[in-house]
Amino acid sequence: MLTKTGQPNALNYFGIRQLSVAPPHFEYITLKQNYNLEDAIRKWILKNLKSRFFIGKKIDLDKENTITSMINLGFEDPKELSYFMLACPLLKY
Repeated sequence: MLTKTGQPNALNYFGIRQLSVAPPHFEYITLKQNYNLEDAIRKWILKNLKSRFFIGKKIDLDKENTITSMINLGFEDPKELSYFMLACPLLKY
């Protein structure tokens, strides 16, 4: 898969960009699970960011203290987490 700049990413080529286990050195954010949000976020990350990332599900308490399903996002580069929070249009909904 090519990035927005048209350059291939070596991590995508070797299939090691998205991790299946959450490493402790990544920077994490938790988002409330909405319909099909996980797939849309994955596509946005693959297109707009460069380094490794983790997407997983977890169960947590929300602001009203009810149990809810959450999406756990982790980024190897802390700058990419900041960029994701500022630029991803999917977080506005």
